Amino acid sequence: MGDFKAERAAIHGVLDKGRAASALVAIVSALFAMQAKAGAPTPLFASEASISISISAPWRDVVRLDPADEPLPGVLTIGGEDLDVTIGTRGKSRRRKEVCDFPPLRVTFADKPPQSSLFHKQKSLKLVSYCRKSSSHQQIVLREYAVYKLYNAVTPASFRARLANVAYVDAKSGKTDVERTGFFIEDLDDLADRVDAKKVERGSVPISMYARRDAARAAVFEYMISNIDWDMTAGPPGEDCCHNIRIVGATKTATSDLTPIPFDFDMSGVVDAPYWAAPPQVKVKSSTTRVYRGLCGHNAETRAAAADFRPLRPAFEAAIAEVPGLSASNRKKATNFLAGFFKATADDAAIEKNLIKKCR
Repeated sequence: MGDFKAERAAIHGVLDKGRAASALVAIVSALFAMQAKAGAPTPLFASEASISISISAPWRDVVRLDPADEPLPGVLTIGGEDLDVTIGTRGKSRRRKEVCDFPPLRVTFADKPPQSSLFHKQKSLKLVSYCRKSSSHQQIVLREYAVYKLYNAVTPASFRARLANVAYVDAKSGKTDVERTGFFIEDLDDLADRVDAKKVERGSVPISMYARRDAARAAVFEYMISNIDWDMTAGPPGEDCCHNIRIVGATKTATSDLTPIPFDFDMSGVVDAPYWAAPPQVKVKSSTTRVYRGLCGHNAETRAAAADFRPLRPAFEAAIAEVPGLSASNRKKATNFLAGFFKATADDAAIEKNLIKKCR
């Protein structure tokens, strides 16, 4: 993880010297250098081009599964390649019938995909699937995919995502039930390999274990996208740390300089899903109302992180504009929503008012 930390420090040094347009070039160059020194991505996440696949499974039975249930057999087909898989469900809110007709999925490969396969080196993958069949819900999936691209623009220590046009084929009849675009999310171990780190699993994480700059960066990002559905120190009752945050460090047992990696952004204001609901501990009436949930102990790093985001605005807007299938109105809505963040962090006084004075 040493190269990752060194390059990260180099990026901050560049930003401390100036915030002009040239800083954006320096940031991008440093990020590319960082990625070159770390491990290469797996084949599936080495490109951003959309893929087309079909998955044959007993979908009527799959949608009734609880995440703890035994997954059901299926076949994932890409091109002329058939891969035996098992299909399980994930998540909580999106598995409720009043929220979604179809759950988020976990696709696990029965055998190691061959070296020639796009899925080579994959074992188990999260698939963000459709919630409901309407076109408006398809746009929700694409907006959430866009958020992953936004954090990719901030740091390599972020989950990569790959769009997939999926034909859901009924295993019994052989007929396609529906075709919808979803996306695969990179495995945490593969992400850790890319940034020369290791996955860290803990029941809880004292905030003192995190690299302060990394923790502040993640909190500022969550504020930018208006997401309050996360926690860096603990998970829901009965679950390991952390809620919608994964962790990497120098070793599997590291207890310092940890890096939090946010994921699961459908409850953010950028996505603005119709099933949004605020967690009970935060009193807010709309997904688009920004609430800063960073820690007061990280205020110095928060000031720097918020300023670091300013030169990335063109990269953020480009990431949104480049999402295939995202409608013009949704691109405009997402871009305009981000504009509110840049207004809220436009200068030191704005950062003080909207973030520092609202810290926890």
